[in-house]
Amino acid sequence: MRLVQVMIPEGRRDSVLAALDGQDIDYAVVEETGRGEFEALVSFPVPPSGVEPVMDDLRAAGVEGDAYTIVLPTETVVSRRIEKLTERYSGLRISREELMARAEDLAPALSTYVALLILSTVIATTGLLLDSTATIIGAMVVAPLMGPAISTSVGTVIDNTAMYRRGVALQVAGLLLAIVIAAALAALVRGTVLVPPDLEIRQVPQIAERTNPNFLSLFLALGSGVAGAISIFRGAGSALVGVAIAVALVPPAATAGIGIAWLDFGVAVTATVLVLVNLLGINLSALLVFWFAGYRPPEAAAADHARAAVRSNTIRIVAGIVVLSVVLAAVTFASYQATTFEKEATAEAEAALGSPEYDRLDYVDAEVDYSPADVLLGRPASVEVVVGRPAGYRPPPDVASRLDRRITDATGRETGVRVGFIEEQRSGVADVSRSVGQRALTRPP
Repeated sequence: MRLVQVMIPEGRRDSVLAALDGQDIDYAVVEETGRGEFEALVSFPVPPSGVEPVMDDLRAAGVEGDAYTIVLPTETVVSRRIEKLTERYSGLRISREELMARAEDLAPALSTYVALLILSTVIATTGLLLDSTATIIGAMVVAPLMGPAISTSVGTVIDNTAMYRRGVALQVAGLLLAIVIAAALAALVRGTVLVPPDLEIRQVPQIAERTNPNFLSLFLALGSGVAGAISIFRGAGSALVGVAIAVALVPPAATAGIGIAWLDFGVAVTATVLVLVNLLGINLSALLVFWFAGYRPPEAAAADHARAAVRSNTIRIVAGIVVLSVVLAAVTFASYQATTFEKEATAEAEAALGSPEYDRLDYVDAEVDYSPADVLLGRPASVEVVVGRPAGYRPPPDVASRLDRRITDATGRETGVRVGFIEEQRSGVADVSRSVGQRALTRPP
């Protein structure tokens, strides 16, 4: 429930009260004793979804923007008289005016925004280098990125150009700043005792997760934008939804910065693509949710302008997503190919070593090194196979070459196979216990 207070301008009292009577709204009028520009203060309760239509009627009755209208949330209204009004305005949507106020509150002052963004980026970069999920989640709680995304969409549908431009500027500048801060921090700690000297960033799971984006990343972004918009105009859980939006933006931006610091531009580029896709997806879904929720400017000309802006922005965002989706499609396909090859190569190695010609050898394990980047760049796959052999037994010298040919023929991909042997001690026909001996390696010619 909302309590609305309106200071009625001179000469508008009768028309304002007639508008409230037309809505069957109970009100209280207090005579104004101020500077004389207003003749009375009227107060009345109304459900949240009723604020906007009542405000439109009051605007038509002469309450313009230079008057004072205050909308206050109420804890409880005790009255049977409010039931009919609640039934009439049964929706869950807040008013246009409240939406604008919330969007402005969510986009903090520039100094606050920059400070929180730097802190969240530092925490996220640390979490990525440490492969710490908990640390990354902590960074998301601090990140202030929900406000700019929401204010951009609200500014578009309400035809508030200043709000729209500020939201776009904060998003673009904020993410660029996040990449720069992450790159600077990663360069600072690289080569120190804080990270291993031989750290392969592509092998860090939290970083690898954000360097292999696929279409599921787009669903995350779209879902975050929808959740953010709904939480704002229904007033539920916006802080938690802000974490979801930050998850889609800050860790990929930090990953791009780490890639720059490590001079691994493959990581930097793929992470940046993920940032852009998520940014566009969040803005697109939030924009469409607000528009289809019925938010429009009150003036007809402004509504037409907002409609054109929503259409043009939607086209531009969709075009950007389509272009970037080419990269997502390639990475998705490459990830599928890499996973398929790993399964096939492992199965072929196990099957080959289980054949009669290798009856004295035991398949132990196989490790495949074949990433989506290798697929896209046409690089050969690497397969390392660990085989058990009886003590003193000399295996055939061409085991690696035979496995290489078999895996290559089965998968159709160029493969390099490396075989390592560990000695076995056998106490019986079926009981085999392995003790690690000297490891001998054979390579394909």
